[in-house]
Amino acid sequence: MARRTTRSTSYARRAVRHDRHGRSERSAATGPHLDPLKNRIDTFDMTVAAAADFLRSAWPDDLANVRYEVGAMPLGILPDGTVPRWWTSASERRIVLYRLPIQRMSKLHRDDELHQRMMIESCVFRATAELIGKDPWDLGPDRFHF
Repeated sequence: MARRTTRSTSYARRAVRHDRHGRSERSAATGPHLDPLKNRIDTFDMTVAAAADFLRSAWPDDLANVRYEVGAMPLGILPDGTVPRWWTSASERRIVLYRLPIQRMSKLHRDDELHQRMMIESCVFRATAELIGKDPWDLGPDRFHF
């Protein structure tokens, strides 16, 4: 007796709902119920942008054409041996804030998200004050009165 070796192709293949190990497909690591992932670079950029927007709205005439930029590291150190946190150019109307020195070399008495944000904002204020020739506390006097 001869064995029949051909198969019928008239049946439709069922959809596979699991992989070869018997598990279903996994969902994404962050679903709609989780906040988007934040990292230090994005947080730094958003903090600089928020402080710059505040300063531009408070001093529209002095900061109309000023560009705020973020750099990773300065090219060199200052003559006194310190690493600069920012660089300003009045002729170019430009402020560059250096992320790594601000984040890693700042001495915070409490290393949490609030104090890190306050350090970044204070550097933005001090760099802006240096550019336009004012005291940093004069840039936002009403900001600290509750």
